Amino acid sequence: MPKRILVTGGAGFLGSHLCERLLEGGHEVICLDNLFTSQRSNIEHLLGQPRFEFARHDVTSPFSFEVDEIYNLACPAAPGHYQYNPIRTIKTSFIGTMHALGLAKRVGAKILQASTSEVYGDPDIHPQPESYRGCVNPIGPRACYDEGKRAAETLMFDYHRMHKVKIKVARIFNTYGPRMHPYDGRVVSNFIRQALANETITMYGDGMQTRSFCYRDDLIEAMIRLMNTNDTITGPINIGNPDEFTILDLAKKVVAISGSKSKIETGRPLPADDPKQRCPNITIAKRELGWEPAIKLDVGLKKTIDWFRTVDLSSVRAPTPNY
Repeated sequence: MPKRILVTGGAGFLGSHLCERLLEGGHEVICLDNLFTSQRSNIEHLLGQPRFEFARHDVTSPFSFEVDEIYNLACPAAPGHYQYNPIRTIKTSFIGTMHALGLAKRVGAKILQASTSEVYGDPDIHPQPESYRGCVNPIGPRACYDEGKRAAETLMFDYHRMHKVKIKVARIFNTYGPRMHPYDGRVVSNFIRQALANETITMYGDGMQTRSFCYRDDLIEAMIRLMNTNDTITGPINIGNPDEFTILDLAKKVVAISGSKSKIETGRPLPADDPKQRCPNITIAKRELGWEPAIKLDVGLKKTIDWFRTVDLSSVRAPTPNY
């Protein structure tokens, strides 16, 4: 049955693809975004569709819509973006989630929170299961995002326990793909930009720190499946790719797939509290959602690199002065 669905942060990298998938499913979609780190161009092709509505609004101010479901994705997600204005970041995570939950309570909507693997901090358990409570520095430069998302999860479960709000919590691990912001500061977009310009690919440390990379289509599929599970499944559920690669491996793949002449340079100082390893245990996602990633890194990187080749970087609005 078609639903009326609100997507906060709907003009962002993942939000815009989620809006597309929901429209393809026959639903009405309200995209709410303040365009701080997102791009209007991500949703330009959707604006003429009769079942799509765009509302430019900041989630830290109250909002009200009659909807059946809410996907709460609003928040700067890349370190350069969320550290640019850390107070705004934690307000977006906490106050924005509180406003979304208040709306869900008023209209009886089901709500999915886009949480993050950053709730695990710099983990001392590997790979990370949902039962792991994390190793997070609450006063470090990343805390505005890490602790903001942790507090948002707290709110979700308190609204569920106190007000019976139907909740879903997805802990998203590194995701990449077309429509990533070219200047978001993430390792995939940094390496691809440098490779396509035949610039030296620069990385922090010795490149032996590890990450897992989930292609955007796999991630969106998992989120929709989680929203559509029965109401007893609240999460949190890890959504990510369990295949683990070193950052040096990633750089070599980007160079090879793009045909770049770039050299690779290691040894830049590691950022504060940067995790040494990050990889999801997806046992619960497999069991409860019948889901696991289908797109291998080489395939996803080629799709992403091909998209980056089409982007006029001079026309991309950098969201903060850091880039």
